[in-house]
Amino acid sequence: MIAALNRVRTTTLALSTAAFIVLSAAALAQEAARPSLDVPYVPTPPEIVDRMLDMAAVKAGDYVIDLGCGDGRIAIAAAKRGARALGVDIDPARIQDANDNAKQAGMTGKVGFRQQNLFETEIEEASVITMYLLTSINLKLRPRLLDLKPGTRVVSHAFDLGEWRPDETAQIGFRHAYLWIVPAKADGRWKVQTANETFELALEQSFQQLSGQGYFGGKAVAAYGKLRGNDIEVKLVDGLTLRGRIEGDRIQATQDANWQASRIR
Repeated sequence: MIAALNRVRTTTLALSTAAFIVLSAAALAQEAARPSLDVPYVPTPPEIVDRMLDMAAVKAGDYVIDLGCGDGRIAIAAAKRGARALGVDIDPARIQDANDNAKQAGMTGKVGFRQQNLFETEIEEASVITMYLLTSINLKLRPRLLDLKPGTRVVSHAFDLGEWRPDETAQIGFRHAYLWIVPAKADGRWKVQTANETFELALEQSFQQLSGQGYFGGKAVAAYGKLRGNDIEVKLVDGLTLRGRIEGDRIQATQDANWQASRIR
């Protein structure tokens, strides 16, 4: 009888050990399959979501891409404003949460989510980019953001873009949100024609900030200015202010001013 009980105990122990090994192997395999995350998941508070979308003036007709979408709240909120919205996250658990939240909000089919590395995401067609990442990740994204269409709005919760200073900053409690407007390419030499004269304007560009010189015959005059998307303003120290809109290699005056410019190199 005792021998039989010992055999039962031995068999039970062996089965328990085998089951533990199988479960441990499955857990290890699941952990190995889980993608490596560069950014921890921390949800953006609803009041920050609203302020971010307000800063970017999200509306119907916009295409919003949320990089690192987490549970999808920013993309869902953008879709509720009538925008086409896509959330991207590398973590399948977050994508499942996002789809569940979209269903609960009645937004299934009005917002999309994609499990994807954000560095591999095509963002060229977006009119608005939203982010809650880390500054180190933002800086890796910065060259691609600067190559987006001029006027594209980029808005980030908490983390900035380094030397590319924001066009607007909002403080909500102890938190911050930042807005950038992708600037047009304005560097180079321009031939400027006003109602009274023609001169050359040489501009150097650092993100949305401009500096350079205007050349009036043999006289050089310092110039400085700024960009907001396609809109440009340049002031020369002799008092002349040029305001216009860049379209490729041409600038057309705004505010009924009588001037224009073309890039010569």
